[in-house]
Amino acid sequence: MATTQKPKINPLSRRPRQQRLVMAIRGGAGVGKSHFVRSMSEAQMGRLCIFDVERKTRLLKGVGTLFDGIEIEHSDELPEFIDWAIFGEGLEQNYGCFALDSWASYFSAKHSEMIAAVRERTNDPLAQPSAEELAADQMILQGVLRKLCIESGKSVVIIDQIPAKGKEAKEDNEVGRVLPMTASGLEYFVDIMVEVSLQERDGEIVRVFQVIKSNSSAFEVGFEMVGNVTFKDFLDHMKKETTELPMDVPKPITVPITLEEKTPALSVVSSTITIKDLIEKAVKNGFKQADIITAARVYHNQPNIYHLSTEQILDLDHRMTARIEKLKSQQDISVVEKELPVPIPTEKIAARSLKRA
Repeated sequence: MATTQKPKINPLSRRPRQQRLVMAIRGGAGVGKSHFVRSMSEAQMGRLCIFDVERKTRLLKGVGTLFDGIEIEHSDELPEFIDWAIFGEGLEQNYGCFALDSWASYFSAKHSEMIAAVRERTNDPLAQPSAEELAADQMILQGVLRKLCIESGKSVVIIDQIPAKGKEAKEDNEVGRVLPMTASGLEYFVDIMVEVSLQERDGEIVRVFQVIKSNSSAFEVGFEMVGNVTFKDFLDHMKKETTELPMDVPKPITVPITLEEKTPALSVVSSTITIKDLIEKAVKNGFKQADIITAARVYHNQPNIYHLSTEQILDLDHRMTARIEKLKSQQDISVVEKELPVPIPTEKIAARSLKRA
């Protein structure tokens, strides 16, 4: 049964061709995180798809027309829906950007399921997961972030929630930093993390968007935007700071996407020859069977030429061929020398001239 080899990807075809922005936005309830996500639909990046764990996109203007809100009824649905949008039939929707609302809700739901499973297994209503179980749980859950933020190749906004003051510190002390959960889980996958809050400035209550973690040179930690900020405002700022890659249309690929499989060089297989063939060749070219016997004894320590192996016969054949070619070249030189006129010594030419004189 024939097997088809997967074509090799040309690594040079994976060089970045388009700029995008992956960000996490954190804040308390009611500060406008969902409305900021909605603004992605007006940033001219293509149709927006929001994975709605909290089932609140129904409250946003334009849902179903300007963008899609996919409600997640059960936490196990989220990975499946992301696969559908990025790799499956959802590709037909031509989504240009994605959002997750919210990471904290998804994480807490899955984390609660794990705690319930541990307590049911141990029959202890107060049992807590071990550090190994928590680490394994985080690796599985962060697969969602990996697919959305990295494998999608699109601009992404992930909403997170800021817990009550002192809550994070309490979790760190009691569980031993098991919750890179929300904040720390995100920081490895996003370009920037922005905290949004309502603050009083110049006698007015305004929204303040402040960069608190950054992997992008375009956004320094502490960078702020104030007011009715949209996702496009962040994109425009990035355009000013980074001009190498286009934001709207990807640069064309200038190299092949796959590498051509080079045909392996054909190995030269030496033709086989029998001892009988070798004797006939020797006689035809002026040698005797005795010459072959002598060569077999000298080069292979074998007095009986009929006990020579195939490799040994081939070796003697190569040696004979080289000898024949050498003799032939010497004969050619002799023939040429006979045909050339014999040069007359200078003394004889001078003597003849004197006689004529």
